[in-house]
Amino acid sequence: MGSFSLTHWIIVAIVVLVLFGRGKLSETMGDFGKGLREFKKGMNEPERDQPKLPRPDQAVSEPSVAAETTPSREG
Repeated sequence: MGSFSLTHWIIVAIVVLVLFGRGKLSETMGDFGKGLREFKKGMNEPERDQPKLPRPDQAVSEPSVAAETTPSREG
């Protein structure tokens, strides 16, 4: 009772074809394939939105804070 026989899978396939139709099923699978290709393409592209982080072997210098001087009012 734990596994499906070949007859069960044939019946499931027929029901799917009746519900979705042959054209709709192939269109859906085509869209699925396009989505996978776009996903893989996106995974291979470097991120453009994120700033490039320094490598761990590069020294990171802290930004120096310039001392602000205000002119003195003598007089």
